[in-house]
Amino acid sequence: MDSQTRHALKQDKFVQATQSSASWVGTHRSSVIRLTIIVVAVLAVILGGVVFYNQRSNAAEAALGAALDVYSTALAQPGMPAQKGVYTSAAERAKAANAQFVQVANQYGWLPEGGKAHYFAGLTYQEMGQTASAETELKAAAGSWNGNLSSLAKFALAGFYHQTSRDGQAIELYNALIAKPTDAVPAFTSQLALADLYASAGKQDQAKQIWAKVKDADKTGSAGQIASSKLTAK
Repeated sequence: MDSQTRHALKQDKFVQATQSSASWVGTHRSSVIRLTIIVVAVLAVILGGVVFYNQRSNAAEAALGAALDVYSTALAQPGMPAQKGVYTSAAERAKAANAQFVQVANQYGWLPEGGKAHYFAGLTYQEMGQTASAETELKAAAGSWNGNLSSLAKFALAGFYHQTSRDGQAIELYNALIAKPTDAVPAFTSQLALADLYASAGKQDQAKQIWAKVKDADKTGSAGQIASSKLTAK
């Protein structure tokens, strides 16, 4: 078969295929149009969702950053005259930052920044002495899908329970954090906190057991050194 014949056959097959496709589209024209409209609509919804998420995420990040700036503002030196934006006490600063953290948590609770805002709202409520609100916010942050944020909130919540004479709940949280450590809250951190709780409750034997365990497991690390100094002091 010469090249001219092969080319002609290919052309015939192409024409036949094109005609067949055109015929199918013509027969199913309404279905094709509906399907095209659906695909375009779905793509538009997806694109719109991505744009909306990015806009809200950027707004949430900026709002959380502004609240953190307030929370980290240096306090006025004693005897210095009052200045705008300078706080004279940690409680005053916590109150100002808290209002912003609560707003971020309420507006962007479904975003990662909203979870972080719950955590800092809990800390600032605690500094303000509003224990019920502090517990509510820390619990909200503790339920975060972000393991590091959740562990930080649980650690803060354990300390809060100890301060409010609920050692049983604090011990339960510390043990859970020890069993499932994170980068934000390593096991040694929770072990040392739990040992301090036992020591403050007069349970020296239990505290010493934990300190000895940390000392042996972290011989050259900072946690081991802290545990060693605790054992020596006792």
